[in-house]
Amino acid sequence: MRPLVLALAMAGLGAGTALADPAHGLWQTERGSDGGYLYVQVAPCGALVCGTIAGAFDDAGTPGPSYEHMGKNIIWDMEAQGDGAFAGGRIWAPDSGKTYRSKMQVSGNALKVSGCVGPICRSQTWTRVQ
Repeated sequence: MRPLVLALAMAGLGAGTALADPAHGLWQTERGSDGGYLYVQVAPCGALVCGTIAGAFDDAGTPGPSYEHMGKNIIWDMEAQGDGAFAGGRIWAPDSGKTYRSKMQVSGNALKVSGCVGPICRSQTWTRVQ
């Protein structure tokens, strides 16, 4: 009986690790044309992955006292594809107000987000903050 309990406990540890999502966490966007950047909190939203604007910073890295889009979703409905890839979601670009069909790829502490509206595509590589 004891070996069975140990085997089940070890299997549970492995499953917990497999369930950890590499995209979850706090990410810093690339700097915009004004030098400012955002923090985006990526977390589960049901069975999918979403991202919410969690902070806004000016070109000197000073947090903005108020940002009109704070707390808004910027990423939603991303579905894990395996190996750090996500697809099927949408991403909203606050600078243009456009929403793009999107995909993401996690590679270590980098998150490449890209999206297209018709033939127009954009991408950024975000850096993990935590």
